[in-house]
Amino acid sequence: IFVFAALPITALTALSKSSVGKQVQQQLEARLPELRAEAERQRQAHQQARQRSKWYGASRPRLPGPLGGAQHLNGEEAGDAGFDPLELGKDPGAFARFREVELLHARWAMLGFVGCMVPELLALRGVELGEPVWWKVGASKLNSDLTLNWGGIEGFRIAGKQGIGLIAACQAVLMGGPEYARYVGIRSLEPVGVFLPGDQNYPGGGPFDPLNYAADADGFVDQAVREIKNGRLAMVAMLGLFVQAAVTKKGPVQNVMEFVSDPAGENIFTNVARLL
Repeated sequence: IFVFAALPITALTALSKSSVGKQVQQQLEARLPELRAEAERQRQAHQQARQRSKWYGASRPRLPGPLGGAQHLNGEEAGDAGFDPLELGKDPGAFARFREVELLHARWAMLGFVGCMVPELLALRGVELGEPVWWKVGASKLNSDLTLNWGGIEGFRIAGKQGIGLIAACQAVLMGGPEYARYVGIRSLEPVGVFLPGDQNYPGGGPFDPLNYAADADGFVDQAVREIKNGRLAMVAMLGLFVQAAVTKKGPVQNVMEFVSDPAGENIFTNVARLL
């Protein structure tokens, strides 16, 4: 599994050391002054857009009262509502690390929430998926030769009939590969001819911004606020899915349907009462 997961990085390293890789790198190096100048212009445009946006700076919206009164937060980052009662971000180094981790978890939570909900919704529409309830998939796969057909299309079977080990390896590549490239720095892909104009949290470029949203400075800085707000909501939602699964032993879509059909009998209070 670990050997398989390391293949993309090994392949990129081998490519960078080959004659073709060196030729690609030389071509990129010839364009680097122009690319870096354009990246710097983009960074300056983003900074100016933050100064214009209502979501940044000293006059940004904050949480009411003491909740939004952290004096060490200056509104430079997206989603800064002045909330840090434990002063975890008072040290600039710690703040930068916490910010990176928050973005990382927010993005995966948004993807994870969609991944938990969509299969169950598709199953309600009659699509054969194998096992649609997110928290049952691992056990079902380990204890049977179940074929997972997430797309509902014959031949498009991401998990297929493979064992749990190969599925885990694929996840390590699909999830770990982009995060590794982002973590080691925006210059990590230059040896294979890929220039990333952004920073570690927002690398940009073709792999991370294929639709070039960063070109619209005002839109980009506002989208960053929307991203972190939705990401925080998704993290709370994922916590809710974990608790629902542990308490009700059902899927989230089924929980919602039961609540809608019987709000008085299927809610947080009745479920806690059953648990106790």
